[in-house]
Amino acid sequence: MKLTRRDMLALGLGGIAAAALPYQALAASADDWTAKFTGGAAMADAGVTLTAPEIAENGNTVPISFEAPGAASVMLLADGNPEAGVATFNFGPSAGSRMASVRIRLSKTQNVIAIAKMEDGSFAKASATVKVTIGGCGG
Repeated sequence: MKLTRRDMLALGLGGIAAAALPYQALAASADDWTAKFTGGAAMADAGVTLTAPEIAENGNTVPISFEAPGAASVMLLADGNPEAGVATFNFGPSAGSRMASVRIRLSKTQNVIAIAKMEDGSFAKASATVKVTIGGCGG
């Protein structure tokens, strides 16, 4: 393939335009992640237990755990991070307990949300607000 000056100019200007877009404009929000995971289905407020600290002194390692008996998969979201989706856990039919414990990075004070897809196809949700004193995502 032979590139002309006009092709190089178009590629260069396209790269500059892409670099000029704010990162937040490209990142999916928590609502986008939720809609993709649930397909717009209604969510119950019971069925998931989310454990998170009320105050995290350092946003680089915030301990989060959840328990969702009867869940086929659970998605964790942090709605204030540049990319809201944190992790998705899938459980097989032989899973003894439907729980996990992780450490996540939070950029600022925000809500952490756990959405569980139950084996019967219904959805359950739990959330907790974590106050972060030192941000972990460059803040």
